[in-house]
Amino acid sequence: MRFGLLGAVMVREGDGSVSGVAGGPPPAGSSGAPAVGARPAPAALTRPFGSAKTRALLAALLATPGRTVSPGALKSALWGDRPPPTASASLHNHVARLRKLLAQEGRGDARLRAVPPGYLLDVADGELDAQLFAGHHAAARAAHRDRDWAAVLRECGAAMALWRGEPLADVPLLSDGLRAYAAHLAEARLLTLEWRFDAELALGRHQGLTAELAALTGAHPLRESFHRQLMLALHRTHRQAEALAAFHKLRGTLVDELGVEPGPSVQAAYREILTTPSSAAPPTTPPPAAEEPAAGRPAPAQLPAEVPDFTGRVDALAALLRVIRPCPAAGGEPPAAASTTPGTGSGSPTPRIVVISGMGGVGKTALAVRAAHLAQPAFPDGQLYADLRGFGAGGARRPGDLLARFLGALGQECQPLPEHPDDRAVLLREALHGRRVLLVLDNAADAAQVVPLLPGCGDSAVIVTSRRTLADLPGAVRLPLEPLNDDEQRELLASVCGAHRVAAEPAAAAGVLAACGGLPLALRIAGARLAARPNWPLTALADRLEPTGDRLRALSAGGLAVEDTFAMSYVAMRDSPRPAEREAARAFRLLGLWPGYPLDPSPAAVLLDRAPATAAEDVLEALVDAHLLQTPQPGRYTFHDLLGEYAATRAGHEIAPAERLRALRRLVVWYEASVAATADVLTPEGHPIPPLDERPAVPAARFDGDESAMRWLVRELPAVKEAIRVARTHRWPDVAWRLAAGLFGYAQAFWWTGEWQRCLEEAMACAQENEDVLGQAWMHSRLGVAHGMVDRYDDCAHHLLIAQRYFEEAGDLRGQAAMLTNLGGLHRGLGDYERALEYGRRSVALHLALGDVHRVATVLGNLGDAYLGAGDLAAAEGSYRQALAAWRERGSVVHIARILTSLGETLHGLGRHQEAVAALEETLVLLDRLGDRATTADVLDILGRTHFAYGDPAVARACWEEALIRAREHRLPAVAESVERGLARMNP
Repeated sequence: MRFGLLGAVMVREGDGSVSGVAGGPPPAGSSGAPAVGARPAPAALTRPFGSAKTRALLAALLATPGRTVSPGALKSALWGDRPPPTASASLHNHVARLRKLLAQEGRGDARLRAVPPGYLLDVADGELDAQLFAGHHAAARAAHRDRDWAAVLRECGAAMALWRGEPLADVPLLSDGLRAYAAHLAEARLLTLEWRFDAELALGRHQGLTAELAALTGAHPLRESFHRQLMLALHRTHRQAEALAAFHKLRGTLVDELGVEPGPSVQAAYREILTTPSSAAPPTTPPPAAEEPAAGRPAPAQLPAEVPDFTGRVDALAALLRVIRPCPAAGGEPPAAASTTPGTGSGSPTPRIVVISGMGGVGKTALAVRAAHLAQPAFPDGQLYADLRGFGAGGARRPGDLLARFLGALGQECQPLPEHPDDRAVLLREALHGRRVLLVLDNAADAAQVVPLLPGCGDSAVIVTSRRTLADLPGAVRLPLEPLNDDEQRELLASVCGAHRVAAEPAAAAGVLAACGGLPLALRIAGARLAARPNWPLTALADRLEPTGDRLRALSAGGLAVEDTFAMSYVAMRDSPRPAEREAARAFRLLGLWPGYPLDPSPAAVLLDRAPATAAEDVLEALVDAHLLQTPQPGRYTFHDLLGEYAATRAGHEIAPAERLRALRRLVVWYEASVAATADVLTPEGHPIPPLDERPAVPAARFDGDESAMRWLVRELPAVKEAIRVARTHRWPDVAWRLAAGLFGYAQAFWWTGEWQRCLEEAMACAQENEDVLGQAWMHSRLGVAHGMVDRYDDCAHHLLIAQRYFEEAGDLRGQAAMLTNLGGLHRGLGDYERALEYGRRSVALHLALGDVHRVATVLGNLGDAYLGAGDLAAAEGSYRQALAAWRERGSVVHIARILTSLGETLHGLGRHQEAVAALEETLVLLDRLGDRATTADVLDILGRTHFAYGDPAVARACWEEALIRAREHRLPAVAESVERGLARMNP
């Protein structure tokens, strides 16, 4: 069998070589289309292989031949980053279809296998054109390195003959992985072409290359290799003028687009052309010289030195240069009719202004200075720099003083200078008119400090850095700066303390990077400490930077300290004359009581004691504008890790203990009320938790259905766990056990994680430490259920019987009814179906006697389980259908999914195949909506058994294979054993 990705996706039977199916390599200047006049591919290859989804699935499997591809990666290939709710079920169907198509092509059914944690397509050597191409490409690389030009031509020709068009031409590239793979193939093809042209030129075969190279330079205007080869081919075929024109065209493009000159290899080719001119070549006009500085004096050059180890920021640097660089026009003057849009690079009559904003230590100044140095040739009339000291000791600098300094640097002294800053600003605008000057205004406090220093018109540009966004600075392009990414952090640390040390201790290096949070300042301090201590292992510093230690104290070296940098921003707000800024500083301190967890406006308002939530949101946004808080998505607020630690220190030093306790109590009470609201939606039939006497001043979260409640629980679980821990620390058992008990709805879908049990045990400890009897009763009840969910029946019975005794002593009939329900479930799990049915019937009777008709639905579902276990399928179906009707009426997705699963298994046992499949497929859709991946394994097992029993083994296999992956992923040995038994029946 042969597979093809170098063009449309191709699969065909036979042993013929993939190469040559399209009549040879495509033209060099094309993007991979077949050559004009090439013989067409055989008819069998012209029809598309399967549907677009099938081709995407096959491409994702072939992109890493011989390796297992996860279901998540396959879903991304089929649906991008937003798979539909039915993605899991649909993936099984697409896998089954691909198997059938491969089987039709020849022994393909056995090739595609489920291999945890995903799927594997077996591909033998020589079967995939991309692999064959990679082999020829590697051989060509080696020959090129050794200057074996004949071998280069041979290997490049064989490699290019495999191409039939754009890689993955008929596959919708929805996933990042497939897009990156296609881009990798396209880049490898271009490299192969470069090596081929190098060989042609080295062997003196210049004739006939110019047309191909001209097409390639047009298609790839920034690829210097093709331009260099075109220049040499033109020159060596006596077309020197065109060769020189090709050089100047490339140089103009590089300068305009990137602000850089051509590289050494192009410069060497240019010198070759100049030193061996053709007799027919016309004289060449050199590029125009830079304009002389105005006023007959040297242009000011005030830029500070660049940071020697400047790292990363490729995208930010490119974006910054695109905005500030002027667009060259004929004669070096701006065009007469220019756009007024900032940042268009078209000679705008308004100054081009960029505001780089970000938290302290994130590298704003380093980026601004780096860009200014790179853009220096575009500003022949000078570069002005000033630290505005908007944040730091000594107070902000006054615009009037800076205006005097700038005017002197530009040769515009006027004796005496006007006293008023507005008059000086007019003189600066006059001095800058008609000039190309770059101004770097560093560390600005606000827009008012910057506005007097701006040019009025012309081709000057301004880079402003500030810890605030300066949203009120008119006409500015804003460039918010985030912390460095992982690769950039590692590169910076290695450049400061030594790459060998980072490579020798990767785990310790990762700890240092995590502690520094991507801040260049923190990384430079850490690297400097290591560089000054060459005998220290990285683990020594990593241990000092553990979150439990004093990281801020450890991140200081000489005159640099991360804490001092943060303090500049905070103290400026705390001591501001503006009430709004002082209020923001107070909020910063209070948020330091809860630094590790994102907050919505509502819980933030509770913590800040500001109602309504919109009032708190205004304060939070002020902190975001000051880069003291982050908002990763609308309506969510969190600290950068190190800033959160700094806020916690300020809370500890500047908030009185009683106020700290009141704020934390307000917040955990709000979380308790919100968790209770999820229980009202997800488990309305459960034994009602006695409400807390306190109510939060800001309304608790509210939910319109199961899905929104479950999403909130999944997102907020870390914060809820922290609330339980805080409640235990401060001896608030009334809140602790209610929080843990209210997570019963979360446990309906995520029981397998063990998170609920850990919350219950923490809350139980709190209740016992404070002798809260009611809390202990509830915790024993819920712990019994938690143990039963994972089949630990002895522990389950222990806790349930203690809970029953507590509820009987308290005379709590509803608690007793709940325990009867749970004991029925326990005995069902033990296989004692008679006692399970007895407890279930007693529970139904007691609930009805209490008037709790709406709580009977759960008991009916449990009775159905007991009937099913006892083999009375008809009675089981009756109980399930009653329970399902009740849950559908209430719209509870969690319970509908649970009952449908059991009903599907019952219908399978009754031989009603179509009804069983319909119930189980609806269950998969509901579980996808809830994000419940573990229960999906059980449902897929039942669905596999159903399809197998009724003669559809291909679909059964797909269901079982996916079920096995899920069961192993979520450590469900019973489900895994059941699935393995099913698969064994297919392969006796």
